[in-house]
Amino acid sequence: MRRLSGRFRSSLIIGIQGIRARKLRTLLSMVSLFLGVLAVVVVQAGASIAERALLADLEIQQGYDGTRVMDMPMQQNATEVLTATVRGREDAVAMLGVSGIVGEPGVLPVNPGGAPLDQDWGPAMVCNDQGCEPAPGVKGQAVEVRLTALSGDVRKFRPYRTVSGQWLDFTRMPSMSPKLVLNQPAADAFEQYRVPAEMRVGGAAANVTPQFVGVVDDGDMQPRAYVRLDELTTWLPPSRMSDPNTGGEMRLLMTQGSPVEPVVSAKLKALGVEPYVQTIETRKEQEKQLTLMRLVFFSMAGLVLLIGVAGILNVGLATVGERVEEFALRRAVGTPRTLLAGIVLAETLLTGLLTAAAAIGASAAALKVVTMLVGDSQPILRDVQFPWEAGVAGIIAGIVAGVLGGFVPALRAAGIPIATVMRA
Repeated sequence: MRRLSGRFRSSLIIGIQGIRARKLRTLLSMVSLFLGVLAVVVVQAGASIAERALLADLEIQQGYDGTRVMDMPMQQNATEVLTATVRGREDAVAMLGVSGIVGEPGVLPVNPGGAPLDQDWGPAMVCNDQGCEPAPGVKGQAVEVRLTALSGDVRKFRPYRTVSGQWLDFTRMPSMSPKLVLNQPAADAFEQYRVPAEMRVGGAAANVTPQFVGVVDDGDMQPRAYVRLDELTTWLPPSRMSDPNTGGEMRLLMTQGSPVEPVVSAKLKALGVEPYVQTIETRKEQEKQLTLMRLVFFSMAGLVLLIGVAGILNVGLATVGERVEEFALRRAVGTPRTLLAGIVLAETLLTGLLTAAAAIGASAAALKVVTMLVGDSQPILRDVQFPWEAGVAGIIAGIVAGVLGGFVPALRAAGIPIATVMRA
């Protein structure tokens, strides 16, 4: 072991001396290899950032991996069962969606059905036992949103990003004036239409005066507002949330193994309601797509890296050709062939590592500059950090390039006969 360690140390020292003695050739080798290693680093960094952005968007819309989601039709008895069961629970959050119209009373909203402002979902409809027909009235200064009532802080399951203001505070006493947190489409709608602060909800005893306290990014294109369930039920009891004219949404988010799931499921089945339960597995569902994306880009980066390897190989062969007498003399004084090969490999490996360090540094600096310039306008680049995976990929690429580019020159150096020094 000591002998091998000594040979390795000797190869490394002589390799460093060789790099210092031939600075121009080392620089040429690094230039030829730089683009290849940089391509690997950029591809790995881009793939990591794109993967995190994709998973972050899916987590906002669906939830963190491992979250248990129970969907069920909104019925009068089911809403009462759900709200009563999850009240005060930390491991489960109920989401009940109803229609809310904010603005002038007695007029139709500018976006019937809570449609995005740039889409037309048709006229507002009124349904009864005889069927459905267009709602009477004219459009006025009113905006319809999907009002989502929450029994607790849903951000433990869905990482909504705060754009401005603050999120709902579930630690204080409920207010008679419900506080609303808007998503970005709803905030844009209220920015475009200046409407009175009056909200009507189907089935509510009276119109309410809401307070807008914040804006979040929830990944939804439909105007949506979030409200505490206990503040909404002050005006709209759970038994009256089921509205045939607007439909409804009822969902339960839970941690795995929560005792709420079997209790709610049993109660709903007793009422004749069949819930649908699933586990969020975003990463597993996107794994094939992410793997294919990485394979394509790494193949392209690999071709660029091979061009760099060819360049360092040519420089290495030329260097060995110039040092034939030196290597033959070393052989004549007893230097083993393995040590000669190690000297050449040490030079190419050090060159590869230096190139990897330069490529990683350039990529990290470029990402920092791009983040500073456009980070505020591009959410994907906001507070992004240079992925450590990209640094590891760059180091591996430098080592592989050094080995591949120095293997043939190392064999040639080890095969130089001792008689060569006599001819010299």
